[in-house]
Amino acid sequence: NSRGISYLLKDSVPITEFSASGPFEGYDLLRRGFTSVKNELLPSHPLELSEKNFQFNQDKTNFATLRNIQGLHAPLKLQMEFRAVKQVQRLPFLHSSNVALDTLRGNDECIGFEDILNDPSQSEVMGEPHMMMEYKLGLL
Repeated sequence: NSRGISYLLKDSVPITEFSASGPFEGYDLLRRGFTSVKNELLPSHPLELSEKNFQFNQDKTNFATLRNIQGLHAPLKLQMEFRAVKQVQRLPFLHSSNVALDTLRGNDECIGFEDILNDPSQSEVMGEPHMMMEYKLGLL
């Protein structure tokens, strides 16, 4: 047979998908999650990337306006406050609401999609709490 056994392996999963970072490690489903083809696809609509970067673009515009009006110190002070507030979070397996960040941005009085139906990007991560905390602290 000139084709060999390659015709038997045409529907098999490539071995590179299961390759480990170390010599004896397997795919860590807890840390990396399920693999999805959706993550590898391009955006389905031209405005999808714009909507994902909306808050970043809005902050950039606000900082530029603030710099023109009040000088360089005002946006630098706000950026330091944003950075300090983003560092305060709950444990890795609990949802962090970031109320202080919403207050700094002025979104604390606005009702949006994520307030009613929850933000899908901020969904809870189910897993063993001790293992997730050890991973965050760099013990694993």
